[in-house]
Amino acid sequence: MDIVYINDLKVDTVIGIFDWERRIRQTVSLDLEMATDIRKAAASDHIDDALDYKSIGKRVIQFIEDSDFQLVETLAERVADVVREEFGVAWLKLRLSKPGALRGSRDVGVIIERGERT
Repeated sequence: MDIVYINDLKVDTVIGIFDWERRIRQTVSLDLEMATDIRKAAASDHIDDALDYKSIGKRVIQFIEDSDFQLVETLAERVADVVREEFGVAWLKLRLSKPGALRGSRDVGVIIERGERT
């Protein structure tokens, strides 16, 4: 198993349970590791044979910007669904953090793994 990753993707969205959070946009940060086999892409040197991290990143940005969830848990789960279903990713590890959500802490969030490692 090889890994294609995106680190520290920052996206503004509506996220949170408090009334004031529902009226503003906050930045979330996303790290994403996706299982793939890079050998075909390495041999052909062609993007059609690769897991296209740019396309995945653009789709994830659009999804998060358009979302309106209360919990980071829900947002993480839905992003994982999008990546797995729309890009055929069998396994992923996703870290979603909400900077500044807890005083004294750089960030808080969740780390999830979905699918089967092969």
